[in-house]
Amino acid sequence: MLRGAGALPISNGMIVTAARLALADILSPPFRAALWKSLGLTLIVLIVLWFAVEAVFEWLAVPLLTNLFPEAPGWVDSAGTVAGWGAGIALAIALVFLIGPISAIIAGLFLDDVAEVVEKQSYPNSPNGRAVPFVQGLILSAKFFGVVILGNLLALLLLVVPGINLVAFFLVNGYLVGREYFEFAAMRYRPEAEAKAMRGRHGTTVFFAGLVVALFLMIPIVNLLAPLFAASMMVHLHQRISLKTGGLPAPERREPLAEGHRSV
Repeated sequence: MLRGAGALPISNGMIVTAARLALADILSPPFRAALWKSLGLTLIVLIVLWFAVEAVFEWLAVPLLTNLFPEAPGWVDSAGTVAGWGAGIALAIALVFLIGPISAIIAGLFLDDVAEVVEKQSYPNSPNGRAVPFVQGLILSAKFFGVVILGNLLALLLLVVPGINLVAFFLVNGYLVGREYFEFAAMRYRPEAEAKAMRGRHGTTVFFAGLVVALFLMIPIVNLLAPLFAASMMVHLHQRISLKTGGLPAPERREPLAEGHRSV
């Protein structure tokens, strides 16, 4: 057991088990609907962003170059196109850092469905979790998006510092993803203040679990699965910490999912 300052000991076995179960979850039939919907919407958003930024750059670059070089109309159009391509390349680099919050926002539409499936399948004797109210979930998603954007902008600025940029990206996302997704899982059972307090008590465990998710965010294509993986992993982690500490409310036995309804 490792110990983090101001927190309970890190439960290494619990993190490994939660990660293993979450990996199996995202590849299982009950998750396929949420997986395909999340991937589809994320890819649509990324494609729209790519072409929108390229079009805006070309639209702005051509008039600007025309005004600056009125005697060179022949190459101005080509320069505008090159500027658009340059913008697309710049956006592709930026998306390496922004794909986490973008995919998290999209997957946020399905997280309660995913959490419910995990709870019912893996913890049938646990009490029923409650979906986070829509407005509260929207506020949390917006706050998470803003915090992750700021954190990743900081990591992006550190690109000029060799050896530090990837470390910063890894640590920033590990902390933020661990914090927000664990609190999401906890808030299905607890008030927000209690969920935050629980995360604080188990901060080192949650942080190291977040680092596992951060690994997903660093792998192209695979990082599109990170939000669903994070949600499942933190549900498992919250359930196991709660069972170990006796923190869940008195259980209301669930009915197992019917075969024909095991999908999200």
